[in-house]
Amino acid sequence: MTNDPRRTPLHDLHLSLGARMVPFAGWEMPVQYPMGVMAEHLHTRARVGLFDVSHMGQVLVTPQGGHMAAAALTLESLIPADVLGLAPGRQRYGLFTNDAGGILDDLMFANRGDHFLLVVNAACAEQDIAHLQTLDGVTVTPVTDRGLLALQGPLAAEVLARLVPAVAEMRFMDSQILDRDGVELWVSRSGYTGEDGFEISVPRACLRDFAQALLDQPEVAPIGLGARDSLRLEAGMPLYGHDMDGGVTPAQAALGWSIPKVRRTNGARAGGFPGAGIILPELADGAASVRRGLRPEERAPIREGVAIFDQAEGGEAIGHVSSGGFGPSVGGPVAMARLPAELPDGATVYAELRGKRIPVAITPLPFVTPSYKR
Repeated sequence: MTNDPRRTPLHDLHLSLGARMVPFAGWEMPVQYPMGVMAEHLHTRARVGLFDVSHMGQVLVTPQGGHMAAAALTLESLIPADVLGLAPGRQRYGLFTNDAGGILDDLMFANRGDHFLLVVNAACAEQDIAHLQTLDGVTVTPVTDRGLLALQGPLAAEVLARLVPAVAEMRFMDSQILDRDGVELWVSRSGYTGEDGFEISVPRACLRDFAQALLDQPEVAPIGLGARDSLRLEAGMPLYGHDMDGGVTPAQAALGWSIPKVRRTNGARAGGFPGAGIILPELADGAASVRRGLRPEERAPIREGVAIFDQAEGGEAIGHVSSGGFGPSVGGPVAMARLPAELPDGATVYAELRGKRIPVAITPLPFVTPSYKR
């Protein structure tokens, strides 16, 4: 038994590109390339960034009787989303919840006509697969022979269409199976940066060649975990294990939008998922504390764990930063924290850094305007 981190099929490519590798969620992943985190971030916002996200879990859920509606309702017993109403060729964001109303993981799920494709977080993949395997009437198949790339940025569609012309017709949250020279690509128009872009599942045997074909395009640069984190933070996107976990409810994580009316109290398929008795009343009444955006008035970033107070001196902490850092596109530090819901946008709170409290403004999320193709 070894505790060595796993490697994606593109490990050697990362090394050849000069990546600095770090352990992440049980994997050895590139945190940055010679361009550096700041430049990688700005390149993605201006042109196109290529991310290796092969550490993410890909899972197929197939109805044993061939009836997708039955499989959708089965998935709804774990996911408080409208799985039944998801059209073929489309995907949605969803959550796995626990009996205490907390979030076990967040995921993407796509209707592929005769089965569902789920993409889950790397650190939670084994737990999520075991969770899915408790379901009756469906076959749960982890995908082990493919890698996953994310191509993100305002020129992503133009670049990818050179290799796979059909992507030009895709809309945000479309999910399609497309062909490139006999290779089956699973493509969704989605991502984790706030930019237009795609996630592309590629057979392992073809992954390096396809990644290299993308990197050969003049607009494309390889991007590491460092910039991935600052991009998603500016886009106001939560990170599992930081902004949400098994002790944080959907309402507290500001993810109530992922639970539609049909699954809420008085909806046609209300409840029926773990923690519904806690989650639904809280969505109706409002959570006492909610994930909010923060903009420090000074230049020093406020990072995860920093205590937030409602006064410049004395008193108890009203929350702690769950994600924070420097926002290159914003031009200053940005952060997120769960804070009392009654505090209005624009209110000043105080972050305690090295024994000194600095003023911080509560700011609406996201910090940058998304540029998805609707």
